[in-house]
Amino acid sequence: MLKNLKQEFIQFAVDAQVIRFGEFTTKAGRLSPYFFNAGLFNDGANLGKIASFYAQTLLDSGVEFDMLFGPAYKGITLASATAVALAQQGRNVPFAYNRKEAKDHGEGGSIVGAQLRGRVVIVDDVISAGTSVRESVELIRTAGATPCAVLIALDRMERSGNDETLSEYSAVQEVSQTYGIPVIAIANLNDLFECLSHASSDSAMGQSKAAVAAYRLRYGAID
Repeated sequence: MLKNLKQEFIQFAVDAQVIRFGEFTTKAGRLSPYFFNAGLFNDGANLGKIASFYAQTLLDSGVEFDMLFGPAYKGITLASATAVALAQQGRNVPFAYNRKEAKDHGEGGSIVGAQLRGRVVIVDDVISAGTSVRESVELIRTAGATPCAVLIALDRMERSGNDETLSEYSAVQEVSQTYGIPVIAIANLNDLFECLSHASSDSAMGQSKAAVAAYRLRYGAID
């Protein structure tokens, strides 16, 4: 069931052109044969669908949680939509998100939504450098709540750092080790590669298999 969910998500992301194949420069300056852009889940149907994947993945993980937190900016929409999807599955939980700059009028502060309390799941698209996770963990702990997990769409499973200072571990693994909390991904690079392996050789996915395999061999983190 979980494997089917992962493969269904990968195919959905490809169909929505959120996962694209070609040549893309990543934030780390690497030339990647694929690119994932959650900002392209930009209509009601696709946002609702991705939220259902987030919600089901979180429920299947067995992690105990009390609320969701979405770091600005992409995490705001993703956490909000995931809260709706959870409520539709009978699990109604509050959510909150942060502003990039604290508001100095009205209610003030940098947190919008429910009060941060209990066990909080951070919802985001991917983890690159782990900056938004670090900021989220600090906000949650300062409020007296407990970050209990990070929920993302895709784990690229890449070694962090640049070509001169490559770590043995991925940004996801480093976040988990640093904060002592699990990082839950709807799918990861291995799931993407498995889908590529079953794609027809004349499709964009099938034609990208060799390039993705070479990229994974060069930059793949310890599994």
